[in-house]
Amino acid sequence: MISRYDIKEVSDLWSDKARFEAFLEVELAIIQAWEEQADFVPKDTAKKIRELAVINCERVEEIEKITRHDIIAFCSMITEQVPVELGRWFHYGVTSSDIIDTAMNLQIKRSLKLVEKELKQVQVELASRAKELKNLTTLGRSHGMMAEPMSFGQKLLGHYCEFARRAQDLKRYIENELTAQTSGAVGNYAILNPKIEKRVAELLDLKVEPVSTQIIPRDRVANLIHLGAQIGNAIERLSIEIRHLHRSEVGEVHEGFSKGQKGSSTMPHKKNPVSAENLSGMARYLRSHVTLADENTLLWHERDISHSSAERMMLPDHLGILVYSLRRLSSTVRDLVIHEDIVTDRVKMVDGYLSSFYLHHLLSHSDETREDIYAKVQAAAFEAKEVAQFKDILQSKFTVQLPDTPKDLGLAHTDEVFERVFAEYPLPT
Repeated sequence: MISRYDIKEVSDLWSDKARFEAFLEVELAIIQAWEEQADFVPKDTAKKIRELAVINCERVEEIEKITRHDIIAFCSMITEQVPVELGRWFHYGVTSSDIIDTAMNLQIKRSLKLVEKELKQVQVELASRAKELKNLTTLGRSHGMMAEPMSFGQKLLGHYCEFARRAQDLKRYIENELTAQTSGAVGNYAILNPKIEKRVAELLDLKVEPVSTQIIPRDRVANLIHLGAQIGNAIERLSIEIRHLHRSEVGEVHEGFSKGQKGSSTMPHKKNPVSAENLSGMARYLRSHVTLADENTLLWHERDISHSSAERMMLPDHLGILVYSLRRLSSTVRDLVIHEDIVTDRVKMVDGYLSSFYLHHLLSHSDETREDIYAKVQAAAFEAKEVAQFKDILQSKFTVQLPDTPKDLGLAHTDEVFERVFAEYPLPT
């Protein structure tokens, strides 16, 4: 990842050193499982190797230049550090993908814990701002046009729900989709057995892959990337809303603008929605990985390695950008400036005009047909040169006395909606 968007906590998890540490963790779990279930593997073999072996990335690179095989280079780097009687049991009975894929899932799991943390923080910020703005009436929009009045807080609450659903999806993925395999070449358990595999999975806190065809099936990785893209969709949907409300002719919100910040190299008056625009770009990048992940599921026979090179770049980039984007979105929501005077004045300015209130009042108080009432309300709206004229023109078309619009129009059931949402999607702890 380029330094501008790098999240060190994620990058560290996908460094060569971290990858080899995960390899070692898997290898030692396999040896421990052998020790527990096979008399011919000496006790404490895994413990002794753990005490003696040191990850040496440079040495792996040196060996790989000769072997052109990263797992062989890794194993050689470890076994040359330990006595022969210990080294003979290292990588015993397994194939490269047993180590690579199981270690990959350890890296994914640790990365997703960071994603999960940031996703929760976005929910916290959205819930806080939604509650703060619950009683602020704003104009909703339909097809980009000003429409019915509504709670500004409820606008944000809808985004809270979407992120809450993604958090549920992420939790399910972590619990169910991260698996371990030690089934050997082509997944036939020629040397190992399912009992050892089960024990390895227990030691690594992963599930067992039911059928591994030498590799863990890549539809699981595709599911991860699809989920990341869905989180990206949620990020961009909120970012687009901020960008729309940020426009000069709307001006209902502004992103926080820090001291010394500049909006334009040549126009000093500008406060651009730079964060929301950046996040829209990040979401596009996240979605770009979907095709790549889908194509990576299409492997020959029991396996090939056409997926490997792409995954080495895609996974750390995807997970890093998820953490980056969610973290930036949290601060964007927290620092978002709501121009309540503009929001309120706009609602007052179009009182009754942008609402179905009068249509429904007349439907329940007039003997005319729905079609006739609708046509007259529409005609009054189109005839009014100014919003203030609308009610007078409409009144002239009916003998029924028209009331003032209710002061809580658009907010009457907001409390009920908020209660329902937090019952369904409680704030994360």
